[in-house]
Amino acid sequence: MNLFYTPDIEGEFYTLSEEESKHCVKVLRLEKDDRVFLIDGRGGFYTAKISDPNPKKTLLELVEVKREYNKRNHYLHIAVAPTKNIERLEWFLEKATEIGIDEITPLLCERSERKEVKLDRLNKIITSAVKQSLKAYHPKLNPLTKYKDFVATATGEKFIAHCMDDLKSELRSYIQLGGNYTILIGPEGDFSPAEVSQAQASNFKGITLGASRLRTETAALEACFEINFLNRGI
Repeated sequence: MNLFYTPDIEGEFYTLSEEESKHCVKVLRLEKDDRVFLIDGRGGFYTAKISDPNPKKTLLELVEVKREYNKRNHYLHIAVAPTKNIERLEWFLEKATEIGIDEITPLLCERSERKEVKLDRLNKIITSAVKQSLKAYHPKLNPLTKYKDFVATATGEKFIAHCMDDLKSELRSYIQLGGNYTILIGPEGDFSPAEVSQAQASNFKGITLGASRLRTETAALEACFEINFLNRGI
């Protein structure tokens, strides 16, 4: 399936960017009247045919559109401290997109070892994963946000995964299926006691993701998988 990400699509015709046009005509060797598929990142899944296979501005004619294509029955927002090795965060973004996630916020915590991220690069990784996994929804990637600011404004069912010796339960024992979830995942050195207290004061529930101590990106992906798995049957 030849799939293109077209977030600005509207009307009955669409012109691919020069980069995508070159890929369509020169790499894929598609010709006039060949069928391609488009996603807008907002739930639209389009079937189109090539009207003009121009390697600089390929013109497509829309044939069919499906709205809310494969829309999931819940909303998942994971706020995670970027890892010192950025490739680990990139791995998480790719895999979480494939599994199913709606929103990601990089968190700046007290013990964060990485204090900046390049959103353009990270968004390209997400887009690639969207296309690879045939998703019609493009996860939203927010700018790096200070922990205290995020915690103060978070919404939905709210959880914090941490390693402190504290009363915690498994995620599955808390969630209401079909809900709106926000989950905090800390840096390599975990959240500080003050951060855990702040989250609890803002009605975040402490959770455990199992007996093993997980890397940041693994913990974030485990939370993503568990939410999707638990909601799969409803």
